[in-house]
Amino acid sequence: KLNSVRSDYTNRPMIVLFSPPRRGVVGVGDLRVWIIGPWACSPATPPRYLIAPCRSRLTSLPLPGIPLASSEGVHMGNLTGKVAVVTGSSRGIGRGVALALAEQGATVYVTGRTVNPGDYYLPGTVGETAAECTKRGKTEGGKGIAVACDHGDDAAVAALFDQVKREQGRLDILVNNAFTLSEDLLEPLGFWQKPLSNLEMWDVGVRSNFVAAWHAAQIMAPQGSGLMISISGYASVTYTYGVLFGSAKTMVDRMTRDMAIELKPYNVASIALWQGLTLTEKARYNLDRQKDKMTTSITGQKGSSVEHPGRVIAAMAVDPKIMARSGATYITAEIADDYGVTDIDGSRVQSMRESRGSPVWGPV
Repeated sequence: KLNSVRSDYTNRPMIVLFSPPRRGVVGVGDLRVWIIGPWACSPATPPRYLIAPCRSRLTSLPLPGIPLASSEGVHMGNLTGKVAVVTGSSRGIGRGVALALAEQGATVYVTGRTVNPGDYYLPGTVGETAAECTKRGKTEGGKGIAVACDHGDDAAVAALFDQVKREQGRLDILVNNAFTLSEDLLEPLGFWQKPLSNLEMWDVGVRSNFVAAWHAAQIMAPQGSGLMISISGYASVTYTYGVLFGSAKTMVDRMTRDMAIELKPYNVASIALWQGLTLTEKARYNLDRQKDKMTTSITGQKGSSVEHPGRVIAAMAVDPKIMARSGATYITAEIADDYGVTDIDGSRVQSMRESRGSPVWGPV
């Protein structure tokens, strides 16, 4: 019946699948019939697929949304076939995001400076995160690829994206998470009483975001698709940990929005996410040793796991209407509610809008 639907399917490969009923798949009766093939492919448009449930109207969906299993037992997750770069993912939020994306089937480039255990006073290396990504993503086809990268080194960042393009030929998700936290961040001193070396928070946290996005756009814009996420926070509008930290988050939000304007014609989304208290290795370390120096609006939070933002980003990555959100800053806890995403323990993460402030920027 294909020729009666679209004549240009002639000589294109087709796959016909018969599957029993399963949760989340729309079909008719006790047997589902799926016809899958390329549709609307062009140099500027990512491949999409025709899906025809038996006796049902034809619809188009991205292939990763189809629940399939190969003869080798590898299931197709929501992000199977997608390629992601998560900066600063040897530990912390970056590690959690990398694990969540790999678990859904993505190939994740894990970047960071820590290569050997013991190189830093907190646990975590790029190799350990990548190995865990591969382990967690095994059934969905996801994996981690470790890349030692100092995001303050432009040449190293260029080499990273050259490697991604050479090995994968595409890039679907960039998560700009890398951020250098100065060692005296929690010290209650004026900006003039701290060293100018603390500008490192702008070097890796603001400038690094631009450089990574610049390289990612070289891949995403020509392919006509992509999602860039900037990890930010309430400090963008509420005084937190001093001038340099707060202004860095403000710059990230505005940069993310303006990138969205320029990326919009290329179907590439750019969105900032505000994290509340996230129980990273560093946060736990500070809570144990310097809780009295932390603002009570932060310490009073329950806190989320490092994987919660990754779960949210995974949902955003398969949202067919994600461009309608591009340019905006969202509170991660609130957008999680929109997508029905919970934390790893099944709990709902609380928004801190009332006590910490509201985002400035909406979609472009």
